[in-house]
Amino acid sequence: MALIRSSQAGIGMTSLRTRERMLTRLREQGIKDEVVLSAISAIPRHIFVDEALSIRAYEDVSLPIGFGQTISQPYIVARMSELLRNGQPLQKILEIGTGCGYQTAVLSKIAKEVYSVERIRPLVMKARDHLRKLKCINVKLDHADGNMGLPQLAPFDAIMVTAAASHIPQDLLDQLAIGGRLVIPVGTDEQVLYLVEHISQTEYRQTKLEPVKFVPLLGGTS
Repeated sequence: MALIRSSQAGIGMTSLRTRERMLTRLREQGIKDEVVLSAISAIPRHIFVDEALSIRAYEDVSLPIGFGQTISQPYIVARMSELLRNGQPLQKILEIGTGCGYQTAVLSKIAKEVYSVERIRPLVMKARDHLRKLKCINVKLDHADGNMGLPQLAPFDAIMVTAAASHIPQDLLDQLAIGGRLVIPVGTDEQVLYLVEHISQTEYRQTKLEPVKFVPLLGGTS
């Protein structure tokens, strides 16, 4: 255990410079929200991946985290977070697809409360460990089917889905507060990022944004 901690500490020390390069790249890619950029700068991405992949932690790529899942590339994390925030403070966020907890940790820096749902129990345990180490005390994790959201805690002023759905789930729309925003990748062979805004009691506005690549959103738990 001591050797592992020493290795991670070394990476953490050199990551200050690599994180600055990552932020420069994100700005060049069009990310403008300094609150989001500050959150990403504060979260050490390397602790969320296996030690063998730590050297690639600050590259703009997705990386495997086991169980057929991935940690999203930094640009996508920043882009989706920026879309959710829309330049405004966030109170209560729902995240569908905790994974290893990296996006969750970033969200914890830009919202007062974060509720995150993950269908794979070992990933819930792994994410909980990561978030505990980072003292993300405003996050609550739930092992459940993300397609259903968390209706008992609705409404949410923002919902983020980190896996590609075949369609926009009505259950999630029903849990979005008026004025709230849902960011979700949709599609099977070809996936597109969508922004859904809850305009009024019965009106939603959908905006098709850009091509993306995510693992599929599955039902059930494991």
